Amino acid sequence: MNELCFESARRLARLIRTRKVSSSEVVKAHIAQTEGVNPAVNAIVTFLPEQALREAKRVDAQLARKRSAGTPGPLAGLPIAYKDMVDTAGIRTTYGSPIYRDHVPARDALLVERLKAAGAITLGKTNTPEFAAGSQTFNPVFGATLNPYDTTKTCGGSSGGAAVAVACGMLPFADGSDLGASLRNPGNFCNVVGFRPTPGRVPMYPAGNIWAPLSVMGPLARTVEDTAFLLSAMAGPDLRAPLSIAEPGGSLSRPLGREFKRVRIAWSRDLGGLPVDAGVAKALEAQRRVFASLGCVIEDAEPDLSGADEAFQTLRALGFVEKYGELLKTRRAQIKDTVIWNIEEGLKLTPERIARANMLRTQVYQRMREFLERYEFLVLPVNQVPPFPVTQPYVTEINGVKLANYIDWMKTCYLITVTTHPAISVPAGFTGEGLPVGIQIVGRYRDDFGVLQIAHAFEQATLAWRRRPPVLG
Repeated sequence: MNELCFESARRLARLIRTRKVSSSEVVKAHIAQTEGVNPAVNAIVTFLPEQALREAKRVDAQLARKRSAGTPGPLAGLPIAYKDMVDTAGIRTTYGSPIYRDHVPARDALLVERLKAAGAITLGKTNTPEFAAGSQTFNPVFGATLNPYDTTKTCGGSSGGAAVAVACGMLPFADGSDLGASLRNPGNFCNVVGFRPTPGRVPMYPAGNIWAPLSVMGPLARTVEDTAFLLSAMAGPDLRAPLSIAEPGGSLSRPLGREFKRVRIAWSRDLGGLPVDAGVAKALEAQRRVFASLGCVIEDAEPDLSGADEAFQTLRALGFVEKYGELLKTRRAQIKDTVIWNIEEGLKLTPERIARANMLRTQVYQRMREFLERYEFLVLPVNQVPPFPVTQPYVTEINGVKLANYIDWMKTCYLITVTTHPAISVPAGFTGEGLPVGIQIVGRYRDDFGVLQIAHAFEQATLAWRRRPPVLG
């Protein structure tokens, strides 16, 4: 195992830029790591080693020239594999669906354009559930991605392949997307950082409905510093995404150090009475003292999120109709049952229910905004359960409480989605069985940098991220 694969992405970029190590060496190390580990976990599903090495040699040649044709981007020479929901020109992109098993896009998504311009080298694509539906990464095209801390368990999702690849050193960082939990959940289950930024921070194009950014794109990495590093290259405005935030991404690359003395934090164990597995609760309760050691003032408190569940379920179902309603008419037999259910839930919606969902979302945002005038951060569980068997499509019961549908077990994440505030999952510890448990930190609207700062302080105090997966041997 080459230790280059577990070096900080930010430091690797600096070493490449100063020619203390070549991009070719870095890419070769990650190729070897993928070849050695990926067969055990199935995280990278389209693998492009030859293409990546050609790009690495081009970066090395550019850096070797005394007068370069241009200044290398901040990610120059670093490998990345894009989530298989993201269009990559000339590279198979299946969306985890047998309908698109052989689909090869003609154009890159905006995110890919941006990261290529920053110098990132494409190593392949990472696994996702079919149409990214459900926080359990399996599909009929590539099969399941396994949790590297226990390969009998799920890695979460929908950015599951990305989280596993990062945890196993196959990638220094990765992109993902998050509608209900899809960056935070796999980060939590795989002992890496998953950050859902404020909608508009990372512009999305193409997108089915550019005026309703319930879903966002964001970074995964082993540390908060590397998460911020990748986010700084992802973020910034683009006219193709009219709700994108005008602030340039470079503002997120500042040092993360900060004093947290007397910063007020709201501590929520269950977000108002949601069932939470005892192992998760125990692992998180032990971390309350970490925030106290940082000087924070901690109070038991939680926002009023009444109406958030109805708003999320309605707007999610509406989004499924927008994206996949036509496919249901023509390719129903090739769509998984939970996606069919979500589309059909959307087809049942009335104008009154859609209007009510939008009003509820507005009210939830305003109540959360007011709540975070008193507290700077809200801390709560990422997931209500630890990683569950990979053979189980989704959780149906928690602590004896029956759940209504395939996403009901993710409420501690998707209720936060409705608030429109930035939220991060940071490694926080392990259950008695050695399964990762993350902690979720929510910050003020558009204060993505503040969330990164407190997550960084917490991470440095706990160092839970340093525990590597047993699958590495």
